[in-house]
Amino acid sequence: MLLPAPTSAIPTNIITGFLGTGKTSLIKQLLSLKPKDERWAILVNEFGEVGIDGAFFKGRPEDNIYIREVPGGCMCCTSGLPMQIALNELISYAKPHRLLIEPTGVGHPKEVLAALQQPHYQDVFDILATLTLVDARAIAQTRYRENLIYQEQLSIADRIIATKTDLYEGDEVDHLKNYLAEQGLANTPFSMLDSPLADLSILAGTSDSVLDEDQALSDKPEHKHAHEHKHDHDKSGSLVDDLQHALQQTGRVTIENAAQGFASQGWIFNGNKIFDFTQAMNLLSVIEVDRLKAALITEKGIFGFDKVDDVLSCIKLDESPDSRLEIIDADASRISTAVNELESTLFT
Repeated sequence: MLLPAPTSAIPTNIITGFLGTGKTSLIKQLLSLKPKDERWAILVNEFGEVGIDGAFFKGRPEDNIYIREVPGGCMCCTSGLPMQIALNELISYAKPHRLLIEPTGVGHPKEVLAALQQPHYQDVFDILATLTLVDARAIAQTRYRENLIYQEQLSIADRIIATKTDLYEGDEVDHLKNYLAEQGLANTPFSMLDSPLADLSILAGTSDSVLDEDQALSDKPEHKHAHEHKHDHDKSGSLVDDLQHALQQTGRVTIENAAQGFASQGWIFNGNKIFDFTQAMNLLSVIEVDRLKAALITEKGIFGFDKVDDVLSCIKLDESPDSRLEIIDADASRISTAVNELESTLFT
């Protein structure tokens, strides 16, 4: 069925923030407030290669929610081709009344914004406020304070939002505000997400950033991929075919990614593999990595696992054609240890 296209430019928000700041959780809240007669499109970019975030959104075309994932941090590749292809396909199919974009937590949001501001998109997108989520507790850690991507995510914000406020124990917000002042961001609107959203006003306001694409792309550190099959960004369809073929032949695929001082390792398992729910909960609770996400088919149903700050959460998922798990960390030795633990227990 052909959908009627919106008659004006699509209101578009970028929702950025470092790993584990709650971007997906905020988008889920926003989706719960979506007017029933509106079609919303969500473009999600993950640092990992296997693509898990889409499974955490309860949205289907019949609910007027359309989700497209760009795995592997590729939304910020030099050519921007993976993002443009995914974005164009999503807009063409969904014809949305609103677009939300979630870049990877270790990616460059300036490049995403610059891509949206290209002349051929001028009449397509109405670029509204860029929201940057931040966990104020992270300011105490040098690896965040001095991280250039972390600083870029804050500098591009039209609104900075402190999340996970229920976990603050002291003067974290004061330290965050002092840090923002040091970065020249004292006048950037700041708020705290300390209660469920009541409406969509958080998305209001226009973007103040106007970027030149060449400037946004300059001096960008190179990232690299390593996995069992050739990864050619200009032949993403072939990559998907290769992965599906390997999945059918071997029952599982392992994919790695490394960039910006972080590394990831992810697995995709054939939907016929049934995981032990209790074993998964016990093991994933004790694995030590910066970030862990999984969508697993178990004997008790399909569940999503999300671990950040050493806290594992688990939710029931509606559906998933296969099982996927991804770990991310800045320390290669912790990745190696986690891989050994998974391979010797959960994956056997």
